[in-house]
Amino acid sequence: MMKNQLCEQLGIDYPIFAFTHCRDVVVAVSKAGGIGVLGAVGFSPEQLKEELDWIDAHIGDKPYGVDIVIPEKYEGMGDMTAEEMEEQLWKMVPQGHMDFAQKLLSDAGVPEWPDGTNSMGLMGWTDATATPLLEEALTRPGCRMIANALGTPPADKIKMVQDSGRLIGALCGKVKQALAHKAAGLDFVVAQGGEGGGHTGEIGSVVLWPQIVDALGDTPMLAAGGIGNGRQIASALAMGAAGVWTGSLWLTVEEAHIEEAQRDSLLNATSEDTIRSRSWTGKTCRMLKNEWTEAWERPDTPDPLGMPLQGMVTSDGMRRTATYANVGECQKVAFNPCGQVIGQIGEQENVRTVMFNLLSEYVDAVERLNNLMPET
Repeated sequence: MMKNQLCEQLGIDYPIFAFTHCRDVVVAVSKAGGIGVLGAVGFSPEQLKEELDWIDAHIGDKPYGVDIVIPEKYEGMGDMTAEEMEEQLWKMVPQGHMDFAQKLLSDAGVPEWPDGTNSMGLMGWTDATATPLLEEALTRPGCRMIANALGTPPADKIKMVQDSGRLIGALCGKVKQALAHKAAGLDFVVAQGGEGGGHTGEIGSVVLWPQIVDALGDTPMLAAGGIGNGRQIASALAMGAAGVWTGSLWLTVEEAHIEEAQRDSLLNATSEDTIRSRSWTGKTCRMLKNEWTEAWERPDTPDPLGMPLQGMVTSDGMRRTATYANVGECQKVAFNPCGQVIGQIGEQENVRTVMFNLLSEYVDAVERLNNLMPET
């Protein structure tokens, strides 16, 4: 009922793409007929290998994807090794920013990291650090697609993926970005409206999607931002999307690895509880607003740095607020990226139930529209 050329290329039943940092969700979505896409940012090459080994051992013959982050532009761009890049970038990070971030965590009672370090480094935000992740993903026959979360991937990376027989695409929030993706020869484009979670632009989905469909022509577009039920899938496909890219929908499912306090924050949130903030990554990213996001907005506090510098400052907070989500007043400063659609999600369900509901609601929506047509 939704099958198209993109589904056939990837070997999936439904063009429902599930972006997630949880390997169990990747497997469950792919087994339910969609395709799970593992977000690799934050993993070392060794950690990604461990995650992909587990996925390969549990997913059977179902396909999956991997999402990496290689920004088009970032502070300190240049032709260096990952170690040289990190050393150079640390010289650009003011100590005041580190102190401010650490104080916010300490004041909320978030325990320090056991080894005493206060950063995870570059976290795959650059070409030098993301390339090893891409190379690891391309060793896996089950990985059928690669997505770049920020900007058009470098030409050599596009060639590397396509020469391996896989599809490669990238996210965007503007028409000009979509056209750049098309000009670079990408196989698909993910158009994310401003209401989506994570890194987003300002244009709403209902305005953005049809503009990008028209601009791309034959290049398939996946609709992202505001997809939380089957009616929203139907609306995206009606506007010309070849499929949907979902994220917030999977944050609280039973298969997701998430601490109770973090899950409760998400399940209790309304659509008005999110904000676009540069306070965690240096680029505008939609998340639950809290004392952390408000603190970086005040005139008497440091301004967020650019990417990847701000992420180097806050990466310790990312891991600590995820690991110690239940401790102290952690949720007041926790990093909880999600879209406005989080307000539609009020209870925990398993992946198979979510997929069943999406498909049932989609069928009902299409049938309702068909019934509005006059009989001839």
